[in-house]
Amino acid sequence: MPLPLYLLAMAVFAMGTSEFMLAGLLPDIASDLDVTVGTAGTLTSAFAVGMIVGAPFVAALARNWPRRSSLLGFILTFAAAHAVGAITPSFPVLFATRVVAALANAGFLAVALTAAATLVSPDKKGRALAVLLSGTTVATIAGVPGGSVLGAVLGWRATFWAVAALCLPAALSILKGIPAGRDEDRATGRPALRAELGQLTRPRLILVMLLGALVNSATFGSLTFLAPVVTDSAGLGELWISVALVLFGAGSFVGVTVAGRLSDRRPGPVIAVGGPLLLIGWPALAMLANEPVALFILVFVQGALSFALGSTLITRVLYEAAGAPTMAGSYATAALNVGAAVGPVIAAATLSTEAGDLGPLWASGLLVAVALLIAFPLLTAITAGRSTEVLQ
Repeated sequence: MPLPLYLLAMAVFAMGTSEFMLAGLLPDIASDLDVTVGTAGTLTSAFAVGMIVGAPFVAALARNWPRRSSLLGFILTFAAAHAVGAITPSFPVLFATRVVAALANAGFLAVALTAAATLVSPDKKGRALAVLLSGTTVATIAGVPGGSVLGAVLGWRATFWAVAALCLPAALSILKGIPAGRDEDRATGRPALRAELGQLTRPRLILVMLLGALVNSATFGSLTFLAPVVTDSAGLGELWISVALVLFGAGSFVGVTVAGRLSDRRPGPVIAVGGPLLLIGWPALAMLANEPVALFILVFVQGALSFALGSTLITRVLYEAAGAPTMAGSYATAALNVGAAVGPVIAAATLSTEAGDLGPLWASGLLVAVALLIAFPLLTAITAGRSTEVLQ
């Protein structure tokens, strides 16, 4: 894999730390800003909504900009939003900074995903995506748990400052490692924006985007409210939240790495095997949450399955949107974050039910079940014949 791809992954690490870190900070944020934990959980949805809206809009706006300038501008805006979030005493202002950060993240990922696909041969999009997403999985292993510990010791604001600081070396890496010119953007024959947007009328593309959104909603729904499961259902101390997040991150790294080897040529088995196992895992986690050993084992397994299945489906989005070379990354980003927006909202609604803190886990199981019910036509098409239609 080319070096610029790893430099992009470094920036994704900084942004991924921010996207996932709220899972360990929600109780402190809620207490400090005098809101409920459920209300604080909407910060995750605010970020996701910004990503959904921002991905296609910013990608369309930046499609004629030099790649390095675009990526650098997005990550510096991201850093500034976190600096403001770190000093505000107002929940609405914090909410607004999450939207701004999300818009910057959306633009960055849309450009980075498209760039990643062009840095490798057409049959290695899955592996390129795996390298890029490894920035997110490493964030869940190191960045997010580290932020959780930092938040527990120094307060949640210190974690926001740390994310802002993380953006600076990432920006330097982009400045030094990404070419200043437009490179592929200067190539002739690129489709017009209207033609690229027209790809969204293709049923197969919409289907894989929907499936990716459903799986990701299950992932974010439970991950956002994992902290109360660890401290209340399992009865463990606050610092054990970091252990759970490390295990989830380690599992996600394993899952995305394995899926990266398979999603280009053998996506069918990943979906056929990983889907049912993921479906079983969420209810199992809910039923065994009061057993710490079982809880931690299942958190690792669910992290691996969630990212293996989710990254495979997002890779399919890039293949299905091959006719939109500058916008495909934004479609993949939007699919990921529709789930990230909807999942925490659904999960938060279950907190007031009899299921309590375990409600998000049961909701995640239901979301995966819905995904599997509508996935059969896609799975049949992928498995039946490795036709060029599926890979285009």
